[in-house]
Amino acid sequence: MTLPRTEMTRNHEPCIDMAQPGEALSVMLRAQIEAVQSVEQAFPQIEAAARLMSETIRAGGTLVYVAAGSSGLIGLADGAELPGTFGTPQTQIRILMAGGVPQDGVMPGNTEDETADAQTIADGLAPTDLVIALSASGTTPYPCEIARCARARGIRIVGIANNAPSPLLELADVAIHLPTPPEVLAGSTRLGAGTAQKVTLNMMSTLAGVLLGHVHDGLMVNLHADNAKLRQRAAHIVAKIATVPPDRAARALDDADGNTKIAALIASGCDAERAKQLLQDNKGHLRPCLEQLSQTPCG
Repeated sequence: MTLPRTEMTRNHEPCIDMAQPGEALSVMLRAQIEAVQSVEQAFPQIEAAARLMSETIRAGGTLVYVAAGSSGLIGLADGAELPGTFGTPQTQIRILMAGGVPQDGVMPGNTEDETADAQTIADGLAPTDLVIALSASGTTPYPCEIARCARARGIRIVGIANNAPSPLLELADVAIHLPTPPEVLAGSTRLGAGTAQKVTLNMMSTLAGVLLGHVHDGLMVNLHADNAKLRQRAAHIVAKIATVPPDRAARALDDADGNTKIAALIASGCDAERAKQLLQDNKGHLRPCLEQLSQTPCG
């Protein structure tokens, strides 16, 4: 029987338990680099997934991350950071991890086989929702069964797996195969496979943020400034975009109730109401708003 790549050993390199520590680290790093390089082969599918994510958020739907084990933790990290990074409403992010999100660092392995609630979960999804299911093997029962039940209800599925063909990829509307090389610890997919999944989700969600207009000149213009560090960052963003001193940027943020995009327009010479209208007309994209403002400034 041929083993899946995630269960194979790296026969072309020394086993890390027989190598000197420095050499073992080099082997581990090479494996990680190769895993990241494998992501490039999936660019078309990653772009398609990002477009689905942006369409879901714009339509008021929910991004539903579904996974078990290490893949679940990676999905949690991506989804949990979207509100702070892109201002995505918390109500539009849902994390479904086999056994629940660990509260005390305990993550039992047997929960990935639990599928009893899959149909109930799928029945609670809305047509505008998007399931993002992850499984290194592509066979993990928990995400596969939820994806199967959701697909039967017409819910769109993004599947991410490191083995192909696999059931999860066959269920997906957008199938992202990450052909990572064998792990330095055969079967320990928290390593190379997990790295590739993390990179892929980072790219998907960031591109989705770009498509939603939440990135301007490499700046997070829709961040949710809920602490001192982020308020300082938001003020810096406003000052840079509007080319104004920090104190004026801070006042604009106050006038905009912390909305970075509106603050940037206010600091550029626009009143709050027109700023809101410009953003609505341009679907949240700041650049065309600034261009229109420069052509017809407020009197």
